[in-house]
Formats: sequence, structure tokens, C-alpha cells
Amino acid sequence: MLYYALVALVIAIIAGILGFGGIAFAAAGIAKILFFIFLVIFVVSLLGHVLRGGDRI
Repeated sequence: MLYYALVALVIAIIAGILGFGGIAFAAAGIAKILFFIFLVIFVVSLLGHVLRGGDRI
């Protein structure tokens, strides 16, 4: 998921440099959405791991 967010961000940056405003705006929006979805999944996964007791060394 984070990979796709980073790919969309790179596409947005390249499109912005080349002057494709609409494409850059859309790709930046997709990157933001994917990043926040990734962040929510990460936090839920982290909380689930901690509440289960995690790995004890």
C-alpha cells in the first residue's frame, strides 16, 4: 500500500514538473488517500499486536 502511495506521489511530482496540472492534482490526491489508508492499517495492526501481547524475547 505504501508502495502505491509513493508511486502516485512520484507521478504527481513528474507531472507537476512537466506542467500537467490536472494529472498532478489527481495523482497527488490518490497518493494522499493511499497514504492515510496505509497509516490507518498500520496503526490498527500495531495496536492488535500490542494488545495480543506481542513477541516476548
